Amino acid sequence: MGWGFFPLDEQLQVWDGHWSEGVAQQVVWLSGMVTFGEAAEILHKVGQIEVSKSSVWRRVDHWGQVFKAVEDAEVAQANQLPRRGKVVPGEKRGVGRMGAAIDGAMLYIRGEGWKELKVGCVFEVELQPTFDPELLDWEMLGHATHNTYVGYLGGPEGVGEKLWAEACRRGWTQAEETQTIGDGAVWIWNLVAQHFDDSRQVVDWYHGVEHLAQAADYLYGEAATPLKQRWLNEQKRTLFQGHAQTVGQTLRVKAQTRLGEAKERLLQEAGYFDHNQRRMNYLELREEGWLIGSGMVESGAKQYKDRFTGPGMRWSRRGANHLIPIRSAIMSDRFDQLWPTVYNSPRN
Repeated sequence: MGWGFFPLDEQLQVWDGHWSEGVAQQVVWLSGMVTFGEAAEILHKVGQIEVSKSSVWRRVDHWGQVFKAVEDAEVAQANQLPRRGKVVPGEKRGVGRMGAAIDGAMLYIRGEGWKELKVGCVFEVELQPTFDPELLDWEMLGHATHNTYVGYLGGPEGVGEKLWAEACRRGWTQAEETQTIGDGAVWIWNLVAQHFDDSRQVVDWYHGVEHLAQAADYLYGEAATPLKQRWLNEQKRTLFQGHAQTVGQTLRVKAQTRLGEAKERLLQEAGYFDHNQRRMNYLELREEGWLIGSGMVESGAKQYKDRFTGPGMRWSRRGANHLIPIRSAIMSDRFDQLWPTVYNSPRN
């Protein structure tokens, strides 16, 4: 006999005749960690709870929609509030230093192809003893701690609003000092100017080195040679010391000795360092305890990919949008905190 819906069942949110709050919470949490089929198998083997893969998907689709509604409400509230100097309602008192970073991960959306999930991370900046393999000594360096994440399947404006809302929730407007880290893309710095205009901007060191490596390929070819490596090491030292403008000038001079595509590419790379020179004072940043790498947000992007890009995974846009906030809550250690609000939200 099939199960029907009754008014009391709706009120108590007891679905399919046996879905208690505890079971619903387990289903949603597991599905944010593993595939729907794996979630059903774990529930059966560990909890002796019989539930089909399709039932798991339906429940996650529903509760994910509620998670998204709660997240959207936080975004709407945060983006209506003043940027600085006033405590945001519900906001935690800020710490000494905080940071935000942006990256991306590609998901496959049915009927659309590969689309970028824009990923934001908010973190605290803490000094910790760190062993430097080059100096063979310990130094106090800045590290990202207490990382929380947001994900947005869409344009830059949406992830900017979500990241600002998360920053407000974390106490950004009360922090003594802040920094933002990106890969140098113009759209990222446009978002920073809109939402985090007084933060210290940093181009991720490793992205800067990647651009130097590309320039070395245009100059010396893709094969590894001692001459190419020596030139690359010299430019990395110059860049690390905060002389991005010098790197750009070197590339422009080199470009004059090349023709065609190689010349054009070298001039593009020179422009990259010229445009971002104020964000590339790496030695000074490191000495002052700031982060120069974006590993915290790149780790977040990989965690989203772990859930959304398994073998054969193809998502509807609706399905992805309803699972993203669940995954974000789990990655941010907020799932248990948010669940009571989500579960007790009024039914549509």
